[in-house]
Amino acid sequence: MRNDSATASAVLALTGGPANITHVTHCLTRLRLTVTDPAAVDEGALRDLPGVLGVIGAGSGSLQVVLGPGVVGEVTAEVERQLAAAHAGAVEAGKGTQAPPATATPTGSPGPEKGPVAAALRRVANVFVPLIPALIGCGIIAGVNGLLTNAGWLPGLTPALAAIASGFMALIAVFVGYQTAKEFGGTPILGGAVAAVVVYPGVAKVTAFGVHLSPGQGGVLGALAAALLATRIEKWCRGRLPGALDVLLTPTVTVLVAGLATLYGLMYAAGAVATAIGTGANWLLTTTGAFAGLLLGGLFLPLVMLGLHQALIPIHTTLIEQQGYTVLLPLLAMAGAGQVGGALAVYVRLRHDTTLRTTIRSALPAGLLGVGEPLIYGVSLPLGRPFVTACVGGAAGGAFVGFFAMLGEKVGATAIGPSGWALFPLLTGNQGPAPALAIYAGGLLTAYATGFAATLAFGFPRGTKPRGTTPAPAERTSAS
Repeated sequence: MRNDSATASAVLALTGGPANITHVTHCLTRLRLTVTDPAAVDEGALRDLPGVLGVIGAGSGSLQVVLGPGVVGEVTAEVERQLAAAHAGAVEAGKGTQAPPATATPTGSPGPEKGPVAAALRRVANVFVPLIPALIGCGIIAGVNGLLTNAGWLPGLTPALAAIASGFMALIAVFVGYQTAKEFGGTPILGGAVAAVVVYPGVAKVTAFGVHLSPGQGGVLGALAAALLATRIEKWCRGRLPGALDVLLTPTVTVLVAGLATLYGLMYAAGAVATAIGTGANWLLTTTGAFAGLLLGGLFLPLVMLGLHQALIPIHTTLIEQQGYTVLLPLLAMAGAGQVGGALAVYVRLRHDTTLRTTIRSALPAGLLGVGEPLIYGVSLPLGRPFVTACVGGAAGGAFVGFFAMLGEKVGATAIGPSGWALFPLLTGNQGPAPALAIYAGGLLTAYATGFAATLAFGFPRGTKPRGTTPAPAERTSAS
């Protein structure tokens, strides 16, 4: 029986204790911890914990513990509760010099990282990951509303559903600004206030570079840049103003200077970048669709394995703001389908490996719904070759979807988060939802079949026979 409290206690103990953790959050499958001393993390013991599917970022200040969907939310809540209790106990005992509770606003120090690029991607991911639940919920409501509108059903309800689905996206810049300031050590509400300038209707009266600005110009990229600038200005002010003036002047100077810079520079520049992203994505699929799909579908699993896939969220969000859907997510979703096919081949080939087959049976439903980490860390990556052949399946599915984009049939998703079968309610395209559904389904079938065939043919060393026992996941990882 699952014991989230015991899992949380074990994770805390093996990551150096409550005093070593400065920030806690989670995404759909991973518990994300910021640690002060990476050397205090016992990576091997952490990987061996029951229920832990994998560990990413050991040796850096940003640690990701893969727990899987559903479980991760409960364990994270328990970790936060135990951290708060430990901090309160330390204060009671007169040891208030210990680290603050991890639920507090981060200090802005990224901690040791394996490289500046990894550090930057991690922090961008931390800004957008908390927004994913709202993106999923609003996207699904938008998809349902589209189906009702096309069918002519419930005409009295569809305007309400449209308002509910669109409200978050209309103000997403504010949430991005809030999260950016929080992640980089500023006052979150000031980051949100400056980012709100991007979506305020009154900016249409402002002229920059000889043209009137448009509300929403620059989108989430402009909001991200505005909040980053606001955080830098706020820190500069707080280090120079006395307490009596700080409370009045710091927020005023922060909002004023960052707001003016946003209006007369950042919105225009971010708008140009956002337009380039949309133009580039359309050109890529129109001219090199099959090849682009092959690369994106084939390389996405390694990004998921390294935890870098979340850095694509700003690109997805920008495309959704511009076009109403992201054409990249359906291509990337093929990677998970390739892995499902590969896992099924392992299930068939190693038919007497009861431990591995049990793992596959438990992880397969999540894999079909686009949550790939259980299969990555429980099956394909420990075995080695099936991970590569799963990427081959993803590449084939991506090429299939990309080929139709070259023919003028684009497939897009109105929200980000789910993939696999869970992406069907969110699909649309330039020719409407019906062709998009058919092409996406064909891509999934192609990825399943190719991943299965490639794994069956090349996923095992020559002469491999069915086994009756299986080494522990950690042992298989080291062997491969």
